[in-house]
Amino acid sequence: MAFDTHMRRGHTIVLSLIILFSIIELAISAWLTSRFNTYYNYFSLTERDTTRFLLFASIWTIVFSGAYMFFFFSLPDHVLSSVASHVLFLFLTWIFWTAGAASITAALGGGLNCSSQFVFVYCGQLNALEGFAWVIWILVTFAILVVLIRGIIVARRGDGMRGPLIA
Repeated sequence: MAFDTHMRRGHTIVLSLIILFSIIELAISAWLTSRFNTYYNYFSLTERDTTRFLLFASIWTIVFSGAYMFFFFSLPDHVLSSVASHVLFLFLTWIFWTAGAASITAALGGGLNCSSQFVFVYCGQLNALEGFAWVIWILVTFAILVVLIRGIIVARRGDGMRGPLIA
């Protein structure tokens, strides 16, 4: 029973942090996308397209993390509260953030030193975009590992992967 209490608390904390950082990422990527669409001052198409993809990933994460928090607390026996559903959602989200964070890192050459480069117009914002993308990736990776461990426990209990995260 103590593990269920930790799962309830941890689920709230981790998904709230993911949502918080995704909102920050949404603000940065939306602002950059607006600037790129208005002034066409992106360095490369990769920079522009990766910024747009991170905008999509942040919206995806905010919407679905909020929905999963709702189902986890309001309808704990619903199929969207199951271990399998959480694994599927977190795995897709993990793929999006892996692709987005790696792409922006590659587009920026691993990070920018804003005092010595003059190629990228929005140096600080691009560094923040990259940093928050990796923070979200770390949080989603942690969440999926915890859900997989919980899935093993639930499967051994006999509920299978369709069983709820909490008993």
